[in-house]
Amino acid sequence: MVGHKALLRWVHLVLGGALLMPYWMLSVVLLGGFGQGDGLLYQVVVLLGSLFTSLPMAGITALVPIVRGLEGAAARALCAVERPEELAGGPSQSWAARRRTALWYMLHVFLGGVVAGLTLGGGTGAIALIISEADDTTPWAGSSTGRLLAGPAVGLGLILLIVLISAGSGALLARCAPVLLGPTPEERLAAAERRATVLAQRNRLARELHDSVGHALSAVGIQASAAARVLRSDPDFAAEALHAIEETARAAVAELDTVLGLLREESPETAEPAGPTLAGLDDLLRQLARTGVTVDADLSPGLRALPAEVSREAYRIVQEGLTNVLRHAGPAPAGLRVAVTGSRLEIELTNPLGPTRPSRPGGGRGLRGIDERATALRGGSAAGPDDDGTTWRLAVWLPVGGTA
Repeated sequence: MVGHKALLRWVHLVLGGALLMPYWMLSVVLLGGFGQGDGLLYQVVVLLGSLFTSLPMAGITALVPIVRGLEGAAARALCAVERPEELAGGPSQSWAARRRTALWYMLHVFLGGVVAGLTLGGGTGAIALIISEADDTTPWAGSSTGRLLAGPAVGLGLILLIVLISAGSGALLARCAPVLLGPTPEERLAAAERRATVLAQRNRLARELHDSVGHALSAVGIQASAAARVLRSDPDFAAEALHAIEETARAAVAELDTVLGLLREESPETAEPAGPTLAGLDDLLRQLARTGVTVDADLSPGLRALPAEVSREAYRIVQEGLTNVLRHAGPAPAGLRVAVTGSRLEIELTNPLGPTRPSRPGGGRGLRGIDERATALRGGSAAGPDDDGTTWRLAVWLPVGGTA
C-alpha cells in the first residue's frame, strides 16, 4: 500500500489523469452546450458526465498503433508488473491488439482521473482539516478536546482513503497490464514460429559443424598419431600422413567457411546451404583410406543426378557414419552401399564390432544428427548391432524428391 512500488503506481495513475484532461475539458464544453443551468447539481452532473463521455474519445485515439508502444513503456517503468518483459514494446500490428490497447487506455485514464482528482481535491481538503480547528458549529465537536482532534482525525481518514483507492487502482492496472498490453494469441504464435525457426537454424548449423569439422578432426588426429609412431622407422609413410593432414585441414577450413557463411546471410533460415554432395564420395573414401579404414563401396549409378538437397544430406550422413567407424571401430574394414531403389535413396553402412573396441550402444550427437537429417527430408534411419552382435549396421532411407 505504501513504499517505492506504490509511489511508482501513483505516478502512473497521475499520468493517466493528465492524459484524461484534454478529453474531459472537451466533454465539459460539449455537454455544457446542451443545456443551461447555474445550480450546483447541474454543475456536478456536467462534471461527472464529462468524465464518462471522455472515455470513448480516449479509446478512439488509442486505436493509433503507436499508443500501444508508449503505454507499454510507461507500464513497464511505472506499473511494477511481475513480468514487464511480456508487455508490448512496439506499435499494434493487428486490430485485436488495437482493441486491447483502447481498453487499457480507457482504464488507465479513468482510474488516473479519479486518483488525480482525489489527490488534488481530497488532499487539499484533508490538509485544511488537519491544520484547522473545529468551532461550536461543527457537528462532531462536542467539547474542546473534540474541537481540537476532530479536524485532524477526519483529515487523516481522508488521506488514508485516498491512499487505499490509489493502491487499489494501481494494483488493478498492474493485474490488467499483461492481459491488455501483452501479446495477442496471434503474436504469441508468430513468436513461437520465430523461435522454432531460429532453433531449427541453430540445429542445422550445429549438424554441419559436427559432421564436417568433427570428421576432419577425427581423421587428423588418427593420421597425426600414426605419423608420430612411424616417424623414424618409416619416414615416407609419415610424410604421406602429414600431407594427408594438410589436405584434410585445408578441406575442413573450406567447409567451415561455407558453414559460417550461412551466419552472414541476412535471412539464414532461408539461405540455400552449400557443401559437398555424393559426387565427392570418392575423395571422402580416399581420405579415409589414409587413416586405415578400408571401405568396400557399392555405389549405384545415377547418384550425380539426385536433387542437390538430397545429395548434400546423403553425403553428410555417409560422412558421419564413416566418422563413427573411425572413432569407435578404429582402422576396420567397412561396407557401404548407396543405391537408388524406386523413389527413394537407400544408404547402408556396416562395420565389424571388434572384441577390443566395441561400438557404443545408442550413439551420441552423430546418430542423432543423422536421424534429424533423414527426418527433415521425410525419411528415416536405424542403427544398431545385428542379431549375433558382430556387426554394426546403419541404414538410412530418403525419398528422392524429398525437401526439408
